[in-house]
Amino acid sequence: MASVKTIARRSFLIGSSAIAGGVAFGVYSYKKPLPNPLETGLQAGEAALTPFVKIDKNGVTLITPRADKGQGAYSIQAYLLAEELDVDPTQVRLSPGVPSPTYYNSTVMNEGMPGMGHVIGRLMGLQITGGSSTVPDMYERLRRAGAVARETLKRTAAKEFNVSIADLTTEDSHVILPDARRIPYTALASKAAKVKPAEASVLRDPKTWRYLGKDILRTDIVAKSTGRQVYGIDLEFDNMFYATVRANPGIGGGVKSYDAQAARDMRGVLDILPVKNGIAVVADNTWRAFKAAEAINIEWGVPPYPINSDAIWSEMYAHIAPEFQNIQRLNAGDVSTIDGVNKADSLAVEYRTPFLAHAPMEPMNAVVMIQDKRCDIWTGTQIPRFVQSHVAKQTGLKNKDVHIHVQAMGGSFGRRLELTYVLQAVEIAQSMPNVPVKLIWSREEDMTHDYPRPATIAKGRGAVKDGKITHFDLGIVGASLTHSGMSRLASPLPGPDPTLTTGADDQPYAIENYRVTGYRAPENVPISSWRSVGASQNGFYHECLFDELVALAGADPLEERLRLCTDAVTRKILEKAGEVTNWSSRTLGPNRGRGLALTQSFGVSVAQIIDITQTMQGIKIDKVHIITDVGRILDPVNLEAQLTGGAIWGLGHAINCELTYENYAAQQTNYHEHAGMRLYQTPEIEVTVLENSPHILGAGEPAVPPAAPALANAIFAATGQRLREMPFQKYIDFV
Repeated sequence: MASVKTIARRSFLIGSSAIAGGVAFGVYSYKKPLPNPLETGLQAGEAALTPFVKIDKNGVTLITPRADKGQGAYSIQAYLLAEELDVDPTQVRLSPGVPSPTYYNSTVMNEGMPGMGHVIGRLMGLQITGGSSTVPDMYERLRRAGAVARETLKRTAAKEFNVSIADLTTEDSHVILPDARRIPYTALASKAAKVKPAEASVLRDPKTWRYLGKDILRTDIVAKSTGRQVYGIDLEFDNMFYATVRANPGIGGGVKSYDAQAARDMRGVLDILPVKNGIAVVADNTWRAFKAAEAINIEWGVPPYPINSDAIWSEMYAHIAPEFQNIQRLNAGDVSTIDGVNKADSLAVEYRTPFLAHAPMEPMNAVVMIQDKRCDIWTGTQIPRFVQSHVAKQTGLKNKDVHIHVQAMGGSFGRRLELTYVLQAVEIAQSMPNVPVKLIWSREEDMTHDYPRPATIAKGRGAVKDGKITHFDLGIVGASLTHSGMSRLASPLPGPDPTLTTGADDQPYAIENYRVTGYRAPENVPISSWRSVGASQNGFYHECLFDELVALAGADPLEERLRLCTDAVTRKILEKAGEVTNWSSRTLGPNRGRGLALTQSFGVSVAQIIDITQTMQGIKIDKVHIITDVGRILDPVNLEAQLTGGAIWGLGHAINCELTYENYAAQQTNYHEHAGMRLYQTPEIEVTVLENSPHILGAGEPAVPPAAPALANAIFAATGQRLREMPFQKYIDFV
């Protein structure tokens, strides 16, 4: 294993190949080089400087292969490249690039398989965006790509102008000669093909950074602020057809029969055809396609899961049993000794979390055109290589003939880790070649055909002695998220599913008798990753049970966490949390309460302290403190936005949201029935970020898990009422 870790640290750019009037530097891991995807399709005068940098006569293009779902991924990737390459990322072109194993994710698998993510990611060519992995994965790779390109351009200039490379500098897309002449990168690219490229380069000291670590302008902020940002749903092509789909609201149930005559007679309808599990309507605009789809009379088949939520819950309860144990990574001491503890010093409780929709603002959509043994797809996706391979299989084309044009996305939260909507669009386009077909799902279709966050149940037991927690036993039952998701993308993964217990069995505490067990229930409704994955519900279970045991022991919630904390970075987070909230003198006044929760997910510990007031109309959330450590702050403004947004996301769903099922279908079909946090409910939020961790960490998801338990613990502090099931509004009012 030691050699694997060494390789991970040393994985960087070496080698080169000459191309079409320019030069390409390959990104390599281990000893075998990976291809430079920019070599394919280069035009005369274009040069690919690493798989992440391309230059032509019009300027510089930075390749940012991690998908942007609104979280600023394109921007931070551009800044990582620009910091070493010496370009202004707001003044160059950005492109997500093409699907390629070269753009594999080296860290996304670390959450379930610590230390092995880079190996699995590279071997699988796993080009995927998720798991708060963009910054950890790309931090060194992109900086080194920019540095190698920069140094090779300097080497080219040194040879061209017969000067010492040591006397050259770079600035704003130019090489600066000793006599102060400025040579544009664009003028050097074609000559760089004849120069031996720099094999490696010392990265710049962060103290010299121009952009990173400072308040920088996100590269998309102007376009988004002025309404000019183009998303997949905005695309228009000449002679385009518009389509929508009505599929069985019982996912996977198929169609028994349908009558589409009334729809066929409606204005603008061009065709109606069957697609997998449903019926597609093609029209001359999207609205007419929507209205015609509503007019089709369809008899649905029966899907392979229980008919309603009650039946699903019953099946889960039946699987909290030893024979259904799937994973147990934490079993310290002997929790069975809890049976000998005085009843007054022990407790047994149950928690539940519901199915949740992803519900991004931009509904699922794709534009597909099939012509001349070629398929072009324009869509927002987090998994372009999976899309490419599935479409190739569906159409009979080779992978190289399926061209994915990744679009900016209006939200995802894990939703675009799926590809059903793309395959439907391809199925329609196969029936009408040589025409661009734009598929858009209605909001109702999007909600009812989401693969939601799984519903789960937790049984918790614990005991205390002498004001301290001594026993902590948590059993969690739910369907296997990785089995469900991977069954659709590739093939089911063997072995236990870590997402059943992630966020509960990996917390930084040394409780004497400490066990977390995951039990696997049948899949039922097909499920998928939701922002913060297993930690979103398991953090709620862990931190609520912890708080209940603290109250039983008569201990202080912060002091007991500090007593048990085994991680130095997390300890400093907890200490800072006490400092910024003046925890030791936390008397808030009558009808007020303060709750604390800390969850470690994706390698990031996040503490949240929430202050609330109990009013005559209901609970008012006054303030949220977020304290965390991401190792190094690269973009302070966007980091605060991600942490703040994560907390709001977690709170809104904890208060308001669930998917319930009746007659196999989700009953909540639009935002009025699955509402996030309202603006008037949104509290003051204060963010504190430390930089003690030796690792570079991501922040897109870790602020979600502690939000719900911190709120539940605050409500108990103010009212004495324990909330053990979400959404909380089922039991208490909020204002």
